[in-house]
Amino acid sequence: MVSFPDVRAAGTVLWRQAESGEPEIAVVHRPRYDDWSLPKGKVHRGETLPACAVRETAEETGFRAVLDRPLIQVRYAVPEGEKAVDYFAARVVGPAMSVDDDGDTEGGEVDELRWLSAAAAGRLLDYDWDREVLAAFAALPAETATVLLVRHAKAGHRSTWDGDDDLRPLSPAGQEQAAALRMMLPLFQPDRVHTAPLVRCEQTVAGVAADMGVSPVREPALAEAAFARKPAASLRRLDELIRAGGRPVISSQGGAIPGLIRMLAQRSGRAQRSGLALDQVPCKKGSVWVLSLEPAWPHRLLAADYLPTALPAPAPQPS
Repeated sequence: MVSFPDVRAAGTVLWRQAESGEPEIAVVHRPRYDDWSLPKGKVHRGETLPACAVRETAEETGFRAVLDRPLIQVRYAVPEGEKAVDYFAARVVGPAMSVDDDGDTEGGEVDELRWLSAAAAGRLLDYDWDREVLAAFAALPAETATVLLVRHAKAGHRSTWDGDDDLRPLSPAGQEQAAALRMMLPLFQPDRVHTAPLVRCEQTVAGVAADMGVSPVREPALAEAAFARKPAASLRRLDELIRAGGRPVISSQGGAIPGLIRMLAQRSGRAQRSGLALDQVPCKKGSVWVLSLEPAWPHRLLAADYLPTALPAPAPQPS
């Protein structure tokens, strides 16, 4: 059993595309420790790990970041006990605060920022765990197609609902999950919203769509009843959404999402290489699967990463 860490933190492998077409990685120097590391920091109270990763990246590098995919968690000893840091791949989308000509940021904890190739960054980093994170990033192309598969939030028990099950709404706990998803999903910068035509699926992503200023598109083929009847047709519809480009949020059900992921993995030959156990594809209510695919058709699945909740990290530590 994995022990619960004493300190939770999150960070990123922040990248931008160099003129050569290869990714450049942001490495920061912290004068307090006189070390070179990847940007990271402790989770604030009531904050999720993805939100922490974006905030700390802005504070330590001076750049706004969009999350691409989860990477790995590293653990190591600190004076408070054991520290767990969850890392995400993230790309630069603009400045968050001023950075001077020498690469200094205004955050206070960092006095120098360098943009380096992955190989050069690995040589400069002071810690083995940072090099492990960098290796996880470099194992896949930096530029991928991304799909956010969301299982609808909690909607009570079917046995206690007297009406049409397709009309069963979110429970109070489900509304809390939907509100958390409304905060977390924009960190991945989705550009459109699709949903199975059930009230609970639609309500789960309604806030996300409203904030984006878009209307959710109903997807009958991605409901679990349609998947059970014609799984190949459901996969074809998912392929069409991927081929349309951008970053879709797709809200569906527990009877469809694991099967679709298994079919993508089997077709792409990624089951073992991505670490995805096809007989164990979790899908808790309110969870998100971040699918990373090759950007060009046939969009083979490169990785499938699971975020079990959008709710704040438990036992957060003050910074």
